[in-house]
Amino acid sequence: MFSFVLHPLFPIALLFILFFLNVPIALALIGSSLYYFTFINTAIPIRMVIQQFVTAIESFPYLAVPFFIMLGSVMNYSGISEKLMDMAEVLAGHLKGGLAQVNCLLSALMGGISGSANADAAMESKILVPQMLRKGFPLDFSAAVTAASSAVSPVIPPGNNLILYALIANISVGDMFLAGYTPGILMTLALMVTTYIISSKRGYAPTRDHWPTPRQIGSQFVVSLWALVIPFVIILGMRMGVCTPTEAGGVAVLFALAVGLLVYKKLRWHHVPLILKETVTSTGSVMLIIASAKVFGYYMNCERIPQIVTQALIAMTGSKYVLLFVINLMLLFICMFIEGGAALVILAPLLVPAVCSFGVDPLHFGVILIVNIMIGGLTPPFGSMMFTVCSIVGCKFQDFVKEVWPFILALLVILVMVTMSENVALAIPKLFGYIPNHHFFG
Repeated sequence: MFSFVLHPLFPIALLFILFFLNVPIALALIGSSLYYFTFINTAIPIRMVIQQFVTAIESFPYLAVPFFIMLGSVMNYSGISEKLMDMAEVLAGHLKGGLAQVNCLLSALMGGISGSANADAAMESKILVPQMLRKGFPLDFSAAVTAASSAVSPVIPPGNNLILYALIANISVGDMFLAGYTPGILMTLALMVTTYIISSKRGYAPTRDHWPTPRQIGSQFVVSLWALVIPFVIILGMRMGVCTPTEAGGVAVLFALAVGLLVYKKLRWHHVPLILKETVTSTGSVMLIIASAKVFGYYMNCERIPQIVTQALIAMTGSKYVLLFVINLMLLFICMFIEGGAALVILAPLLVPAVCSFGVDPLHFGVILIVNIMIGGLTPPFGSMMFTVCSIVGCKFQDFVKEVWPFILALLVILVMVTMSENVALAIPKLFGYIPNHHFFG
């Protein structure tokens, strides 16, 4: 037993033990790392470990994270979120399922700006779920739709996970943003089809009596245009070389502030402290995880764990599709227990070298990894979106589980599609001239 606790792989076991004990992710990461450098590898001074923690976020591209977090907060106070919901209701309210369809579509529209699954889940739990209950939808179904649709948010740019993966894999943030659109759209369609099938069987009525006329769509589009244009301003700014991802985040925040103050006129000065508080709180938690994961990555590099994992995966199979299938199963299991952002910063450095050695394009793998992580965040027993929604709306765990499985299966179909077909996963980047790199070694 004593020899096991001094084994170089024990910190990984300790990490999962701390996760199961509900220790905060950042503390679990830094705690298991410090255990290694205190009791197992004493040759490295602790000050070098602390230096890794401090320098982890000393990177200009990481400034994009607080800007995009602030953008989501500004949206909620500026009226932009309301206009997006109105647009979603016009487009999807006539379908069977009504507000449930609006729920799915709103996450796609919001995802391009909020970029956070839990933020989107919390917002829709407070805004849409009460309306769904008043329209006669059961609580468990309403909770399942809300949690499932929130999985779309971080996949559509400018989701924070897209930024983090691009920085970890050393690829263009702009290309990663473009790659997020296809899986995000496919996930939205899959959820809407699933909602339609369930609603048809149960008789859930639409919120609108008829299809919207072109005039109604056009009228609402004009009203919501300022909200809808924000993601395109961000993407085009980066693709045209006008601004970096960090600068694009700052420009988007200023644009949203101007829209909230001058166009929708919902933003007030007393909202500013609330926006700043939410931004600092959310940024602090994200950056703490990134810094802690950097220290944990330092431990893994000291023990050459990424190289060992790569060699083991290569020895397992000679087919990249078998490799991706195995990785998907592993990710789905791990992400049931670990929050998505933490899973990304821990697993991406391990897996990117392995898949790239098989000729998998790193952008393609980024799509696979992020879609997989979001499905894991929805899946029992510890999915973060599941807990967010159930805690806010008061849904029982067992009732939620019964309703959410059709949506999980629908998202798994999309995961298989983007895994097996690079052309599907990278359809939009290729339209913009992206050339897949099948000889990338990091």
